[in-house]
Amino acid sequence: MSDSPHDALRTDPDLGPLVEAHGELTLDPAEDLFERLVVAILRQQVSMASAAATRERLFDAVTVTPDGIRAADDEVLRDAGLSRQKTRYVNAVADAFLEHGYSLAHFADHTDDEIREALTDITGVGDWTADMLLMFAFGREDVFPVGDLGIRKGFETVVGEGYDRAEMTDYAERWSPYRSYASLYLWRADEDIADSVDEVSED
Repeated sequence: MSDSPHDALRTDPDLGPLVEAHGELTLDPAEDLFERLVVAILRQQVSMASAAATRERLFDAVTVTPDGIRAADDEVLRDAGLSRQKTRYVNAVADAFLEHGYSLAHFADHTDDEIREALTDITGVGDWTADMLLMFAFGREDVFPVGDLGIRKGFETVVGEGYDRAEMTDYAERWSPYRSYASLYLWRADEDIADSVDEVSED
């Protein structure tokens, strides 16, 4: 096996040029799983600017911990910019964390699939959100978030068009066990999405 993800991907005909162009991109895991999950929910189906504004208002209004969210009145969350649906989602996340004691340490010995199953059992947490958490909270190296639009656009740019999601997933096997790193480069293959991804990866 190569010494590093970057060594492995440099030899790949699809991604090698991107590694050379963008340098050694890294996964920088978040320190607080709950905060990172709440931010991921805020980013669902809205622009980055909208999510950032809501994040700022929410973090100013409440203590973003499971206890802090549950102690806050729903109207406070709504006033911070959360929709009725996202208010329900962050409350469900808080309840799950309080009930199960979830944290980065709690999941330290779990497989990616076990973490994904536990997270997607929470109302409001789907596969995309779980994949973002696996990459940007847990720092797991072999995640391929095929449900992400940016990944699909980058794949089309680098590999070509005409692949469905199952075929993309099969193709991405060649980048295992470093598919998370491959994803970082796919996101940067299309200039239209690169700036947004920089924000997605930040806490």
